[in-house]
Amino acid sequence: MLALVFYPTFGQSQASSSSSVPQVGVPGKFVDVTDKLGIHFQQQASKTSRKYLPETMGSGVAVFDFDNDGRLDIFLANGARIDDPMPKGSIPQKDGPRYWNRLYHQKPDSTFEDVTEKAGLAGSGYSTGVAVGDYDNDGFEDLFVSGYGHSTLYHNNGDGTFTDVTASAGVAGSGWATSAAWVDYDNDGRLDLVVARYMVWDFDDIYCGHREEGFRSYCHPDLFKPASILLYHNEGNGKFTEVSHQAGIDKPGKGLGLAIADFDHDGWMDILLANDSIPQFLFHNKGNGTFEEIGLPSGVALDGSGATFAGMGVDFEDYNNDGWPDVIVTDLANQRYSLYANAGDGSFDYTTQTTSLGAISMLHSGWGVRFLDYDNDGWKDLLIVQSHVMDTIQVNEPHLRYLESPLLLWNDHGKQFLDVSSQSGEVFQQKWASRSMAAGDLDNDGRIDVVVNSIDGPARVLRNETPGKNHWITLRLVGVKSNRDAIGAQVKISTVSGSQYATVTTSGSYQSSGDKRLHFGIGADPSIARVEIRWPSGTSQVLSDVKADQILTVTEAGSSPK
Repeated sequence: MLALVFYPTFGQSQASSSSSVPQVGVPGKFVDVTDKLGIHFQQQASKTSRKYLPETMGSGVAVFDFDNDGRLDIFLANGARIDDPMPKGSIPQKDGPRYWNRLYHQKPDSTFEDVTEKAGLAGSGYSTGVAVGDYDNDGFEDLFVSGYGHSTLYHNNGDGTFTDVTASAGVAGSGWATSAAWVDYDNDGRLDLVVARYMVWDFDDIYCGHREEGFRSYCHPDLFKPASILLYHNEGNGKFTEVSHQAGIDKPGKGLGLAIADFDHDGWMDILLANDSIPQFLFHNKGNGTFEEIGLPSGVALDGSGATFAGMGVDFEDYNNDGWPDVIVTDLANQRYSLYANAGDGSFDYTTQTTSLGAISMLHSGWGVRFLDYDNDGWKDLLIVQSHVMDTIQVNEPHLRYLESPLLLWNDHGKQFLDVSSQSGEVFQQKWASRSMAAGDLDNDGRIDVVVNSIDGPARVLRNETPGKNHWITLRLVGVKSNRDAIGAQVKISTVSGSQYATVTTSGSYQSSGDKRLHFGIGADPSIARVEIRWPSGTSQVLSDVKADQILTVTEAGSSPK
């Protein structure tokens, strides 16, 4: 159990400090440096005249340090060849290098080199999601790549190569897997694996849309049966056991986005699933190896009017600095992105309208999404990549667009979000069919960057060059009794301007995996009075008078090695 003192009420001091803040946002500056960094990748959706659904769902992206050199590397998942028509029961194949997944290693000069073949990560099948985690606690990040038909687990050998251990680990799964997440749900010191599945679908040649040239469209998910999550328990010997039914987490859904947090501070990680056009799921971890789905009673299942929506991307972090993880779920145009503030009593309040997010997002369709403090002022902002799911949307709804620009929203002290996209760089004027997005400080300069993977388009690295004199700190946590990645660790930092909270995770966004290091912007004053860490093992650790503007490695104290 977590001590209540770990999460003191901070609402009054935050309110008083923000009362005089002008209602204008602080622009960011993001620059497309993809070509400059030497990354040349184009996702292959393999579009057909049949409008098969996988063509429009995209492939994932991960940022992680696979060789422990202190620099983040980039993994990009890719599609596979889909015939036109495709026989029912078929699995698309990567029958050429253009379909390969790609691993880019960051060199000391900050450029990247393609090391896919050496690493053994070209992959097979139509790849969708990516999840990074050190499942065997050997100090090297392993890689799970979900896909249509089957998924793949790659063990990091520590020498720049990976080995496909899917069969021996028992995690191939079945059906259409999307996002995945590593989480130690039973706090035994070993990372378990959660895999979302979209729906029961095959290459059925179903015609949707008007029967006129140019009017055929991708079919609505309502036409297909839902599919349940897969939960793999880590047995500690390189093998996993699928336990979704025993754990009570096998409620059929239409899962696209997946995120974790301990929303009620009971010491056990909970799981949030963004569902497409059915209620969203929140699986509450009961601490005994089982979960209870509480989306409806908690208030995150539906929007403010009680309607379902096309849940796609998701993040599960504290945007108003009150110590409780909040939720955002992106969806399609005309639905508004759903933002839920954690009330601290087991329930959430729908704050889309009161934070201005409703008016901003009404005509947008969002996928990858992250709470990130791009200007280091101590408040988590929002970056969302966008595009409609229907490439023919303008035919039926001329006011909407298939290709869209990314969206950058400045957090006004937890009260509202202000759209600063038009002031934040040329990349926010460009139109892409974006899907997946991962965030992390690629150049270790204290500013969070992002990598975007789009449908049938180039991957893009957006470097954060936001000017300013605000300070920051990045924490790299290393578990000892806890899982080595410290996934699930909860951190509070206290500064002159207030307190902030975050959870160590690589999951969130859409089909992507982000930097496991925790980044905090701390504003103009560099003083950090206190850092409090609650490790998954239950161990508490406190650091005082921490120096700002550094990447600090913290190893779990007071625990015996696993």
